[in-house]
Amino acid sequence: MSANENGAPLQALDTRHHLHPFTDFKQLGEQGSRIITGGSGVYIEDADGQRILDGMAGLWCVNLGYDQPELVAAASQQMTQLPYYNTFFKTAHPPAIELAAELCRLAPKHINHVFFTGSGSEANDSMLRMVRRFWALKGQPEKQWIIARENGYHGSTVAGMSLGGMAPMHAQGGPCVPGITHIRQPYWFAEGRETPELETRSRDDFGRLCAEALDTRIQELGPDNVAAFLAEPVQGAGGAIMPPDSYWPAIKAVLAKYDILLVVDEVICGFGRLGEWFGSQHYDLKPDLMPIAKGLSSGYLPIGGVLVGDRVAETLIEEGGEFFHGFTYSGHPVCAAVALKTLEIMQREDIVTRVRDDLGPYLARRWATLEDHPLVGEARSLGLMGALELVADKASGERFEASLAVGNLCRDICFETGLVMRSVGDTMIISPPLVITHEQIDALVSLALAALDETARQLATGGHGAAPSATSSSLLSQHSSSLTSES
Repeated sequence: MSANENGAPLQALDTRHHLHPFTDFKQLGEQGSRIITGGSGVYIEDADGQRILDGMAGLWCVNLGYDQPELVAAASQQMTQLPYYNTFFKTAHPPAIELAAELCRLAPKHINHVFFTGSGSEANDSMLRMVRRFWALKGQPEKQWIIARENGYHGSTVAGMSLGGMAPMHAQGGPCVPGITHIRQPYWFAEGRETPELETRSRDDFGRLCAEALDTRIQELGPDNVAAFLAEPVQGAGGAIMPPDSYWPAIKAVLAKYDILLVVDEVICGFGRLGEWFGSQHYDLKPDLMPIAKGLSSGYLPIGGVLVGDRVAETLIEEGGEFFHGFTYSGHPVCAAVALKTLEIMQREDIVTRVRDDLGPYLARRWATLEDHPLVGEARSLGLMGALELVADKASGERFEASLAVGNLCRDICFETGLVMRSVGDTMIISPPLVITHEQIDALVSLALAALDETARQLATGGHGAAPSATSSSLLSQHSSSLTSES
């Protein structure tokens, strides 16, 4: 990533004083950060005035785009009236009360309570405390184990990192919270096609196989020791992994056999991302708890929470006594006011329905055209979330050597060409604002294609030091030659 010339003084300050999240500090210091100075609609702007289509909605969160004056006004009005008060010690305030009621109105009917936090990580920390407290109150304190998925993401606090199944985070964050275990993920492209246990090697067979892993782990641990199963409807940070159609029905069948809780992490998939208010609804799930955050305030202010089903909430209320857990900013009045206005706008503009019936299907059609590219092994999408699998050999799906960091190359090229598209290894992912238009989706796909072409050109010419397979090398060379002739 090249440095912003006009942002050089800020870059220098950034390098001297600012430690970024999920960042190689030394590498960033050598290359310099990109300074973002403005935003409008689905676009952001850097210090050099480059307009960049934000294909990630910030971090999966700026659902309403960057210039919603009503959200600014809601924050300003609440700052004037009551800028802060806590919800400890038997106190409350109108924004938190009204937001709790509205969230429960939008949630599935069996969910009628919410516990507020400041982020998705805090939401998952709170969920863990609630789950274990629930079973203790039910007279089953031995039910401690949480089963989650490999490559799942549930935050980066110690508890969030432990709940998530990302090995690099575990390696840096240990020891993990005890009583958490992980089973295989339903990632067909990366793990399903060559699974030895499968005879037919179909997506649906693989989905059922992954669900069987849950049953097996429950049996290994003992059903009386298992508290909950935790999963995202679609794995977001893991690579926009949409499970096979057979997966969630098979998971539901497993859970029906045992007395354990279902926790569905809605931090990314909630608030319209998949074309329903919650991803759970897309998959016809009935979670006992749902951690939420991100799109709740369209990213304008930090807020999160746990939507708590009646089974759990009634036990915590009727049998619990004091719950020794909470945060200074739980239900912060300004954050809650902005979240309320976000939900109001989404309902007034019927945004969730539009994602389901219009924008999601349109993106699916346009996004699928990228699968023809020599670098792309699979193009998949659901709602306004999509992924491209970059491969060294299109025929076999063989990946590039990890040391080549081809995904990072493509990501940086995207930025230079005017698009934010995130890389997870060699998987490129998007999650644009829910207010994106057809024309902007066309622009997003065109920019992604241009970035793929430039990535292919650099790989074919050896500019990145890559050595693709013989088949892929031939395809890339042909593709690079055709691009040269067209230009």
